[in-house]
This record gives sequence, structure tokens and C-alpha cells, in this order.
Amino acid sequence: MKMTGRKFGYAFLLFLFLHSGCKNEQVITTSFPRSVPEKEGVSSQGIIDFVNAAAKSKNELHSLIFLRHGKVIAEGWWNPYKPELHHTLYSLSKSFTSTAVGFAVTEKKMSVNDKVDTFFPDEIPDTVSNYLAGMTVKDLLSMSAGMDPDPTFKIVANDSNWVKSFLKVPIVHEPGTKFLYNTLATYMLSAIVQKVTGEKVIDYLKPRLFAPLAIEGMDWEVDPHGINCGGWGLRLKTEDMAKFGQLFLQKGKWNGKQILPASWIDEASTKKIDQAPDARQSQRDSSDWMQGYCYQMWRCRHNAFRGDGAYGQYIIVMPDQDAVIAITSETPDMQDELNLVWEYLLPSIKGDKLPDDASLYSALKQKLTSLTLPLPVAGNSSDMVSRISGKPMSLEDNVRQIKTLNMQFTDSICKVSMEIGRDNYNFSFGSGKWIPGETTLLGPDLLLQAKAHYVGLPPAKVVGSFGWKDETTLEFVLRYIESPHTETMTCKFDKNKVLVGFHYSNMPRFNPPEIKGIIKD
Repeated sequence: MKMTGRKFGYAFLLFLFLHSGCKNEQVITTSFPRSVPEKEGVSSQGIIDFVNAAAKSKNELHSLIFLRHGKVIAEGWWNPYKPELHHTLYSLSKSFTSTAVGFAVTEKKMSVNDKVDTFFPDEIPDTVSNYLAGMTVKDLLSMSAGMDPDPTFKIVANDSNWVKSFLKVPIVHEPGTKFLYNTLATYMLSAIVQKVTGEKVIDYLKPRLFAPLAIEGMDWEVDPHGINCGGWGLRLKTEDMAKFGQLFLQKGKWNGKQILPASWIDEASTKKIDQAPDARQSQRDSSDWMQGYCYQMWRCRHNAFRGDGAYGQYIIVMPDQDAVIAITSETPDMQDELNLVWEYLLPSIKGDKLPDDASLYSALKQKLTSLTLPLPVAGNSSDMVSRISGKPMSLEDNVRQIKTLNMQFTDSICKVSMEIGRDNYNFSFGSGKWIPGETTLLGPDLLLQAKAHYVGLPPAKVVGSFGWKDETTLEFVLRYIESPHTETMTCKFDKNKVLVGFHYSNMPRFNPPEIKGIIKD
């Protein structure tokens, strides 16, 4: 966890969490003060129940920070995820892009009523439709640009000038009248901010948002022209996410200073458009996606609002409870994950203070400090090891373009080398443990096909573990621990033949066909 001026280890922060007293001070710049749940009116049992329920659910949590009255009352990272790691935010990035718009509006560099086409006179099509001429910044902010379907994936994968391509997309509904989730609309907000400020969004936000909140080390993907993607691609630590939520909870005030007007916070976090005007009340009552859309944020049930990203990246702001919850995860069902928050964490908030319960708090500490995700089956061995170790495996033509595999077993570690095209990629996998590493091989990602994807970003941090599922089946698990995703490679051996399969967690449409290969002597 990085803090202004010095780096403190997680052990020290954990010490503060477990042993510090409760101070009645506002959130400090470098880090949140830690407190005991009961001192802040929250039941430790409710948090324990939430963690237990999540473990039994379809949701894989990676981190959790729970704030009450500006203090951390619960925090945990499921090993191998760590507090000092960034996490890909996916569409949660959108809330930061809209905040950049808020700063630009505050500084009178632009207005939400400005027409989108006026920012890009050199990129507009020869014929400008009435709908395009009428599209405003507010329409982009509220996901009501009028396009249908969302052009994002087609444009970012095939075109290099995303601004020009966006402005050419037919607009079939009057802007401002119909909701359609449109990630490239958020990209356009990023492009507009860069146009009026002369800076990428990430650089524009550094002195205005990130520095006051002591958020450091962030990075953000760009398009082929160096514009931050806006709708995705920001990576932050979990505590950074919590800080952003707390800033909104405090109406834009931080350490007694108003860094963003309260009026913008209200404007950005209140309903601007109904996502499903024809939905039945029973549907609205059970869905956090039918409560109204704000400026790149969603209204929730229970009078809360949130920023969220694919596979369960959440900043949930709960004004009525004076609470913020930050979660990173990988889930196939984001509503199911939110349901757990409402079922267990919301009712755990009781009042201003609860009676001390040392044994219950001790159980919570034990729970939060022992969180871990399962490893592949360890301890199993196979006679195949001596037959395949150090022997190259030649693979037939495949969509992954993997030419050869080589596995070298030494004690409890297997080193795997992949020849892909002209490059070689090397990984280490542990038996019954995670082995950390880095790689420039791009892992599973919804925007993997986008042009300029990850250009300029550092190598991905990974951890690897392996295990024999049976005598002839070897499984390698590679977690990209700054993203939600995991890649599993399964090798099935039959004499001198191998069948290699790849599985991307919760991304079945990206799974390539199995690959046949020959083990060379």
C-alpha cells in the first residue's frame, strides 16, 4: 500500500487495523484510520456472515474494504491478491472519467450542455445529422447518446481513429431520450477533456483528485492516439477505490478542503435517466440496474449509488448509513454479488455504537487475515513427470499461435516455456503454492482485441500453481492478479501425445479449441 512520503508494509497496516483505537477525526490524507466495527455501530457477525456467504456463492472475491464514519472497520484480500496490487476496474473507470468532466466544468473549460461535435471540427462527417448536432456532453454522461446498438467493440477492434468513427455512427434515437450503455460514449468524454485541457484524463486528475487523496501509481490504457480509454482501463488499489467513494460520501470535501463542488457530486450521483421505463415494479424491486442512471454511475436500491465494472468491481456509497464499500472480484452474476451486500452488510449497520464483543471481533480478525482462494490439487504426482520433463512438445497450428511447450520439473516447481510466434514466454508454477512472476503475454480481458491494448503499460503480474488431476492430466492455473481473471491450461497425456486446453475464467466465448501436440524425445 503506497502512501505519501514513505512505504508502509501491509503488516504495519494490519497492526493498525487490529490494535488501533478509534479516533473521532476525519479521513486523513495518506490512509484511513482503522477502527473496530462495534465502535462504529456495525456488527462483526454481519461481516463474518457476508464473507462466509460469498465463499459459498458463485462469486470469487479478491478484496473488500468496508468504511463506516470514514474509518476502515473491515478489510481483506483473498490470497494471492494483495493490498499493494492494482486491480483492473473495467467500467468502474467511467466514474473517474465523469469526475474529470466535473473538474473541467468547475474550471469553466466546458459545460455539460456543450455540443459534442463542436469539440472535433476536423473529425465530423461531411453530413451532420440533426441528432448528432444536438448531442451534448450530458447525453454522453447519462448514456443517452441515441445509438443502437453499442458501437464500442466493433470500433475499438477495427478502427484507429475512435473519435472519427464514433461521430460517423448512425444515431437512431433523439439524444437524451433513451438509455443505452455505450462505453465509447465515455471514451468521447475522455477525448473531450483532453481536447479542452491539453492533458490526458489521468494527468489532468493527478493534481486535482489523485494527489489530494494520496492515490499513486495508477495507470490507464490509451487508444492509438494516446487518449485514455475513459470507459475502461484504469487500474487502482482497493483502498484508492474506497477513497474515491468516501470523497463522494463527503460531498467532494477532503481533509476539510472542498476539492470538487458539492453541487457536482449531487449532479453526478442523482438519477438522470430511467434505464427501463417499461419495467414492472417487481423487477425494479429486485434489480440494482433499474434504479436510474446518473453521470457514469448507477443508483442502487436502499438509496445508495455506485460505480461498477465488469465481473464485480464496486464502489458502493451509502449516504443513509455513512458507509462506503469497495470490492474487487470476479463474478458471473453482478446482481448476485450486490444481493450479498444488501443481505449481510447493510443489516450489519446498526447505529452509532454497539457493545464491545472481543471474542466476536477476534473471530472477524481471524477470518479476514486468513482469506485465500483454492489452489490446484497439490501433493499428487505422476510417473509422467520423468517422461515429459525437459522434452519439447510440438503443437499443431492453433489460434493461440503456440508452437511449442516445454515443462521442466524441479522439486515442487514446474517451469513452463511457451514459444508463441517469434517470442518465448516463461512461467513458474508451484505445487501447493503460488509462484509470483511477470509476463508481457496478454491475459484474458474483455477489451483484448482493442487497438493499442496495454500499450505502454508494465508487464502483467501473475502467480502460478499446478497440480496433477490424475495420472495423465496436468493442470496449470495462472492468475493475472491485477485483473479479475484467471487462465487455466490443462494437458492430457497419452504416450507421446498431448492434448492442450485453455480455459478463461467466466469468459467461455474466448476459450480456444483444444490443441493436439507431440512430445519429442
